[in-house]
Amino acid sequence: MKKYNFKINGNDYEVEILSLEGNIAEIEVNGTKYEIEVDKKMSKPITPKLVRTASVPSTDVHKSQTKTTSGNISKGPGSVKSPLPGTILSIAVREGDTVKSGDLLLVLEAMKMENKINSDKNGIVKSVKIRPGDTVAEGDVMIEIGD
Repeated sequence: MKKYNFKINGNDYEVEILSLEGNIAEIEVNGTKYEIEVDKKMSKPITPKLVRTASVPSTDVHKSQTKTTSGNISKGPGSVKSPLPGTILSIAVREGDTVKSGDLLLVLEAMKMENKINSDKNGIVKSVKIRPGDTVAEGDVMIEIGD
């Protein structure tokens, strides 16, 4: 538990408290064990136990609350909107191009990071509403994909 060094009448003593129950202590003095009785009841030092509530990441959801799309790729008209404000660095498609789900459409720089924007549907590019160097806000329509 604890070790102490004492000097009594010029003699050095190394004392270690081995255990403490009630008013009975087991100690070791210079390698010799003793069981001693203390006048008053002693208690072990109490170290507070830190208790924290379990935290659950906000990304943990139940299967009924899935945040991604199902495996069925939607085919048909739709638009690709900017997921966050930024600047268009490059555009990989032109009007009339056929795209499949996962094909690269453009690269958007936002917060000093390049974000690759991929198609989420199969179809034909109907219109490209942006050019390299354009600044877009979150939710701005950048590309329209149709049948």
